[in-house]
Amino acid sequence: MQITLDLPPETFSILRLAPHEFSQALCLAAALHWYSKGLISQEKAASLAGLDRTDFILALAREQMDSFLVDWEDLQQEIDRG
Repeated sequence: MQITLDLPPETFSILRLAPHEFSQALCLAAALHWYSKGLISQEKAASLAGLDRTDFILALAREQMDSFLVDWEDLQQEIDRG
């Protein structure tokens, strides 16, 4: 699927990215954001970013983001059950 965005021409010069590089960066940024919010799985995020899971985890590390999300309430419930 293709999506068209209207962006000011200076967008690419400000970021120093060619249009295709901007597109890749935008997909990675969306994947990182949605993964960090717990909206998509790591596997889906990696796919959205056009990466394998290892490279997606490395991208998370570069951005100093958590590689694995923990729902502390769910963890506490598991501990209480155990």
